[in-house]
Order: sequence, then structure tokens, then C-alpha cells
Amino acid sequence: MQHASTDKLMHDLRAVVADAEELLKATASQTGERVEKVRVRAEESLRAARARMQEAGEAAQARAREAAREVDHQVHENPWTAVGVAAGVGLIVGILLGRR
Repeated sequence: MQHASTDKLMHDLRAVVADAEELLKATASQTGERVEKVRVRAEESLRAARARMQEAGEAAQARAREAAREVDHQVHENPWTAVGVAAGVGLIVGILLGRR
């Protein structure tokens, strides 16, 4: 559940960034002090959003690497348990596919 909500948040954030970039391009020819202030603020927000997306991606990669290390450790510590779990999962998948 957490993974799905994180993925949706990242998708939504990417959409906002893309929309903001498009808006900045569309208003590039607009002039005036108020428009310039809004553009500067939007560009700053866009930079911050890109940085947060980068950080979130790096954090997700780090969590995935740590999870992989933990699974590897558990498999090495309990090889027969890992074989049993893999066989059980294979049996369940086989049964489910056989019903189609």
C-alpha cells in the first residue's frame, strides 16, 4: 500500500513539474513586474520539486538495495526455508495458472 501511494505521489509530482515547465515556456514572452515575480517563484518551486524528486528516487533505490541485501542474507542463513518458500510460491502460481 505504501509503495502504491508513493508511486502515485511521484507520478503526480512529475505531472506538476511538466505542467509548470509548459506554463513557464508559454508565458516566456509575457512582461511586467508581477508576471516576472510569479515566474521567479515558479522557477524556484520547480527547482525544489526536481530536487525532492531526485532525493526520493535515490532514497527508494537505497531502500531497494537494502531490502535485496536483507533477502540475500536471509537466503544464505536459511537456504532450505528459502527453497521451501520458493517451491510453495511456484505451486500456488502453477495452480492459479492451471485454472485458466
